[in-house]
Amino acid sequence: MIVDRLARAFDDRLRLSPLTRRALAKVFPDHWSFMLGEIALYSFVALILTGVYLTLFFDASSADRVYHGSYAPLDGTTTSAAYASTVRLSWDVRAGLLIRQTHHWAAVVFVAAILVHLVRIFFTGAFRKPRELNWLVGVTMLTLALANGFTGYSMPDDLLSGLGLRIIVSVVESIPLVGSWLAALGLGGEFPSDEMIPRMFVTHVLLVPAVLVALVSVHLAMIVRQKHSQFPGPGRTEHNVVGSRLYPSYTLRSLALFLWVLAVLFALGGLVQINPVWLYGPFAPDQSTSPAQPDWYVAWGDGALRLFPPWEFHIAGHLVPAPFFPGVVLGGVTFLALYAWPFLERWCSGDHRPHQLLDRPRDHPVRIGVGVMALTFFGVLVVAAGDDILARLLRVPVYDLLNVLRVLVFVLPVLAGASAFLLARSLRRGDAARLGELTRSDLRAGRRPAPAARAATDEPELPAPDRPGERIELWPEGEVWRWRYRDEPAGVAILSNRVVLTEQEATEAARLAYPGVDHVTVPGPPPPAPPGRVRAAVRRWGNAALGVAVLAGALRQRRASRRGKGGNGPAGRRGGER
Repeated sequence: MIVDRLARAFDDRLRLSPLTRRALAKVFPDHWSFMLGEIALYSFVALILTGVYLTLFFDASSADRVYHGSYAPLDGTTTSAAYASTVRLSWDVRAGLLIRQTHHWAAVVFVAAILVHLVRIFFTGAFRKPRELNWLVGVTMLTLALANGFTGYSMPDDLLSGLGLRIIVSVVESIPLVGSWLAALGLGGEFPSDEMIPRMFVTHVLLVPAVLVALVSVHLAMIVRQKHSQFPGPGRTEHNVVGSRLYPSYTLRSLALFLWVLAVLFALGGLVQINPVWLYGPFAPDQSTSPAQPDWYVAWGDGALRLFPPWEFHIAGHLVPAPFFPGVVLGGVTFLALYAWPFLERWCSGDHRPHQLLDRPRDHPVRIGVGVMALTFFGVLVVAAGDDILARLLRVPVYDLLNVLRVLVFVLPVLAGASAFLLARSLRRGDAARLGELTRSDLRAGRRPAPAARAATDEPELPAPDRPGERIELWPEGEVWRWRYRDEPAGVAILSNRVVLTEQEATEAARLAYPGVDHVTVPGPPPPAPPGRVRAAVRRWGNAALGVAVLAGALRQRRASRRGKGGNGPAGRRGGER
């Protein structure tokens, strides 16, 4: 009762009910791949929840502290306050190690979910018009997630993260003219400076999360405004969305996924060790750990630095060090290509039409070939980041393995991209439904040059002239009209969630959603059965009793008002004076 009154009070003042009803009626596709973005969102929520707990115990300072705690090998050792608080958080704070490791695993899953989500969007063409802005927002969130993950990884000031930070500082300093100035501006002095940990802390817990929250809000708002894309299927066109409504089915499914993500992250945090900083020891500029690898999402940069030869040269008297090309140029070109891809593909294909239906990857062999080639290239770089571990496991000299990886980083991407291109073209031209069903004739057809394709135009595609078994059913329902799409062979019946006043409006809405499908007017649902004699008598006498009660109340109120006027008039006042 109290909640209902509060809801009505808010609605009377803010008029939220129309917006709420419209939002709850929004339809989302049911395909599992659309949940990848939600996994990234819920991992971000887990990062915020665990991060708030960690900030209560972490001391973001480079000042000297003497560690006294449960970890005996470091007891009495002078370290930085950041490192001492991290070890104390892991060994002496209740649930501290669980929360810290869960936070780290959530960061790993967060970046992985964003990356896989972007890969799905890339291969299915979901970045095309009108969703180019959403693609740009997603790439920006990936960039910020990488930056925030690295700053969080570096804040404990252990030996492993200190070496990684030293590498990043060297890469920034390799930028000609402005590199040293940028590094000093970011660190507040020369590395290692007293200001670097506080600045990373502010960036990690305040600046980047605030921008990520804003971008997530913009991303969700654009999805609601533009409606969701979907895969082709029965009843799915460029003008509708087939799936589950936001409430209750999709809401329950999304809440279940949220609970599963939290359960998996906390299970990883409690059962799988990650980043044991007490084993690495505090950072010291004159020491290093070997083997030492960063988290996988920045390992491609470390692998590029290991594979690139030590080439240095001068331009206009300024030295261009070796880390500039694998560290700055490679990363810059990669993200510039990601930002530019939707516009580059539109320019190359000449396709300027809006798209609501997604592509099958096989329908665009060039796109899938480029994507597989890029993923293979960065996969080799990630493997190269662990060349010392691989050399020890394979019992081969590390320099021999390094030379092999230098060859593979150029050969494997080309082979993988060409194979993906040929397989996609074979699937598109042949009758095979999946890779396992390809035949030699399909592969030969895929190797032949492509036939001349019809130039893309801005005109919408016309529907097929005959669509057996499909129809639009319209019927009156009281004073309004309803309609639904029915595909009898497929057993599909989709009811429109929009109510219109006339048959003509229903016909136009159905024609817009399903062009070329025949329209049939059918009888509406049967009217409700008339009430029985007992129910009719009870209803009649109840209405009569209600009318009598209302009339009696009105008369009583009128008589009371007359009495009140008589008591307060001149006669009443004179009687009171007597």
